[in-house]
Amino acid sequence: MEGYLVTFFTQENREHNKTSLANWIIEEAKSLGVRGATLFSGQEGFGHDGRFHSGNYFDLEDRPQQVVLALTYDECDRLFRNIKENKLQMFYTKVRAEFGYTSEE
Repeated sequence: MEGYLVTFFTQENREHNKTSLANWIIEEAKSLGVRGATLFSGQEGFGHDGRFHSGNYFDLEDRPQQVVLALTYDECDRLFRNIKENKLQMFYTKVRAEFGYTSEE
């Protein structure tokens, strides 16, 4: 299959409709029939505003997160359309990719 490897960057404390933004992306992708998504939580990072975000022992809410998905062209178009319709703003990367399974089993 061909499509895109898409990574969305957010923080644990960002929400949409009372759901963490990262989980909203995953649930939205699942509802569109996407085969899978992976959520990574980072230790520390900084955003476009230069402000550091980190998760520490006392406060995990600001921890940086990434959601990574391998999407067909159509899945990517539909997911980005839903994000736009919900007026969500996030930084992302989108790279052309070939993907599939190593075995037919």
